[in-house]
Amino acid sequence: MTFHNPSDAAIAAILRHSRSIALVGASANPARPSAGVLRWLLARGYAVTAVNPGLEGPLFGAPVVARLEALEAPVDMVDVFRNSAAAGAVVDEVLALPWRPKAIWMQLGVHNPEAAAQAEAAGITVVMDRCPVIEAGRLPDATPQGS
Repeated sequence: MTFHNPSDAAIAAILRHSRSIALVGASANPARPSAGVLRWLLARGYAVTAVNPGLEGPLFGAPVVARLEALEAPVDMVDVFRNSAAAGAVVDEVLALPWRPKAIWMQLGVHNPEAAAQAEAAGITVVMDRCPVIEAGRLPDATPQGS
């Protein structure tokens, strides 16, 4: 199964218009990439909720929930910091929600074309094997207004 990421313009639009983000696989370890991305997103004004059943919140100032179904409100984007095999279960969890995010973002090294196809079939844009911090630095106008 072949997967193609959205265009640079579409990726920039996702970053610009996603105001609320659920970061699945967030870590309290400040040396972990998920912690760095979480802090970066918060510093740019995104409303981020960390999703990890092993954590209690807040985490770097962000609320924490155990599962996506525990979110108090819908989010614009789900950012997946899980391994490639686990990404499928995250997509299944997203598709079981009563609402849909606009995007599912699978981090660097996360490859699951089958899960991506499932999400896209449900009308969700998927970005795979990319980091929002890197993409925001690479793409003009990729962060929210006022950040």
